[in-house]
Amino acid sequence: MTFTARWLHAAFKTVNNEDMGIEHVIGVVGGGSWGTALAHLIRNNGHNTLMWLRDKKVAKAIATRHENPRYFPGISLSAGIETTLALEEVADRCEVILLVVPVKAMRDTLKQLGEFIRPDHILLSCSKGLEPATGKTMTQVIQEETCCLQYGALSGPNLAAEILQNHPCATVVASRFDSVVTRSTQALMGKTFRVYGNNDVLGVEIAGALKNIMAIGAGVVAGLGFGDNTLSLLLTRGLAEMRRLGVKLGAESATFAGLAGVGDLMVTCTSPLSRNHQVGKRLAEGQTLEDIRQEMNQVAEGVNTAGVVLELSQKLDVFMPISTGIHQLLFDNRPIRDVVADLMANAAVYEIDRPILLPTD
Repeated sequence: MTFTARWLHAAFKTVNNEDMGIEHVIGVVGGGSWGTALAHLIRNNGHNTLMWLRDKKVAKAIATRHENPRYFPGISLSAGIETTLALEEVADRCEVILLVVPVKAMRDTLKQLGEFIRPDHILLSCSKGLEPATGKTMTQVIQEETCCLQYGALSGPNLAAEILQNHPCATVVASRFDSVVTRSTQALMGKTFRVYGNNDVLGVEIAGALKNIMAIGAGVVAGLGFGDNTLSLLLTRGLAEMRRLGVKLGAESATFAGLAGVGDLMVTCTSPLSRNHQVGKRLAEGQTLEDIRQEMNQVAEGVNTAGVVLELSQKLDVFMPISTGIHQLLFDNRPIRDVVADLMANAAVYEIDRPILLPTD
């Protein structure tokens, strides 16, 4: 079925759910650590929750034992989370659907889900990254693969393990549609989890994607045994790169000073719970990227994003030395000490990106 045919088919399916007696259920598409944490959070807030997974055994464990044995063995999840292996069931029963699959799988998942999506669904991307083949954001992929008219993105300093421990934290829901922010807030906001709205969808998505690259750099800093001065340098100049590319693409500068920018950057770059941080640390300790990927059972989105960002920065002529250096470490096997030396040897500039004219001999 073509996209146009799917759109027309879905348009005729659009109905008033209350008239049909359909229950209000929040859908979570994805059974990884973040999807599990969000499903737990939503159910803990008292909402009916339906979670889609690919793995039948994990789905059964969540529904019956209230545990995700793959990502959180021994940790109790909120009771009452329903699970399904059918995307059609999620679309039929849920008005609000959170998309929490890896970035590389997002388009294929949306193609399948798009067969059942109606224009009045609310789709919220919760995956941080840019599509490797196209450089597009996840909300752009949503628009291309579904007929959904109300969509947005969730991003912020949210470590899944800490959410399951009920540590106070917050996130950002970005959308051009107030209904998306309102409905997402109703589903997610509780005693230990705050939600802030933002209309700068592009800025929130770019910030969430690029901070993963910087987190790899922070892991390198830790692995090399450098101190807080070095980490502070990486954080501030990394944030400058994130903002520089985001503004060039059309995002708002202020977004990078908020939870989706500096907030997420801080937690991802300083916490050993961060997957991207672990990649950088292991690289600095001598492991190869291939070995690291084989040992990790979760996706470190910064690895794929590094390639996309390098292409974007070159295409748009945006100066991003840290991102370039991380790409060299990951894919060019460049010695870490050489990359650090090059970064420290860059020409002196003002913080507002104009050169300092030093006297010459």
